[in-house]
Amino acid sequence: MPSDDRTHLGTVRLRDARADDADPLTRLFLASRAAAMPYLPRVHSDEATLGWMTHVVLPDTEVWVAELHEEEGASEIVGFVSLDGEELEHLYLSPGARRRGIGTRLLAKAKERSPEGLALHTFQRNAGARAFYERHGFTAIGFSDGGRNEEGEPDVRYRWTASG
Repeated sequence: MPSDDRTHLGTVRLRDARADDADPLTRLFLASRAAAMPYLPRVHSDEATLGWMTHVVLPDTEVWVAELHEEEGASEIVGFVSLDGEELEHLYLSPGARRRGIGTRLLAKAKERSPEGLALHTFQRNAGARAFYERHGFTAIGFSDGGRNEEGEPDVRYRWTASG
């Protein structure tokens, strides 16, 4: 039995998001947040979240998806990254796709698309995300009390520049 996870997982390919990805991206977004940040309050219904994905995220930001292709031809979206210029708006993985290099590939795509630098916010309590971004060269540049986000959750601002 091969030990290479990529063989076991199938092939992961990155591609531009399409309008018909709204439903799977919404489900992935909700599942990822519930698994990684169970302390967050749900401030929108699933239907409102789908509307936001359909009418805001997909048309107004550059979105790339990580799609898992199985040998038998099936495919599944297992992650996505959303950029608005130099702002990394979202990077989410399905709960079963974590720690397999997919987030690193999505982040590499974001750095490729914004080679001068990137900035983002993440929640202070999201230790996994903070460690991930710090491992990939991001530096914390500010902390807030949560007054800027809907969840009212204290967050941290990160910045990455190609020059370090």
